[in-house]
Amino acid sequence: QVQLVESGGGLVQPGGSLRLSCAASGFAFSSYTMSWYRQAPGRERELVARLSPSGGVTNYADSVKGRFTISRDNAKNVVYLQMNRLKPEDTAVYYCSRANTYWGQGTQVTVSS
Repeated sequence: QVQLVESGGGLVQPGGSLRLSCAASGFAFSSYTMSWYRQAPGRERELVARLSPSGGVTNYADSVKGRFTISRDNAKNVVYLQMNRLKPEDTAVYYCSRANTYWGQGTQVTVSS
């Protein structure tokens, strides 16, 4: 019943921006910390950003701090990842997660000229 569906990925030039969305259903969304992870080819899945249930506490990987912003809309059961000043190193499949127990299918982000 729990479902997480990512969207918003695509091809973007270095220095550009994308906004990812994760639509959640089947659970009390506002009660859970939500996270964005990413996995590049040949790499382990890594935590990108994490946001507390009410949206007041955030954590970011050092590699994205100052460029990415995680946010959530509890009324719509959606968590977002705003990605600015994108670099080729940001290329990966991005996943939405609830407490590392449920995962979406991911959305591809490719940063290239």
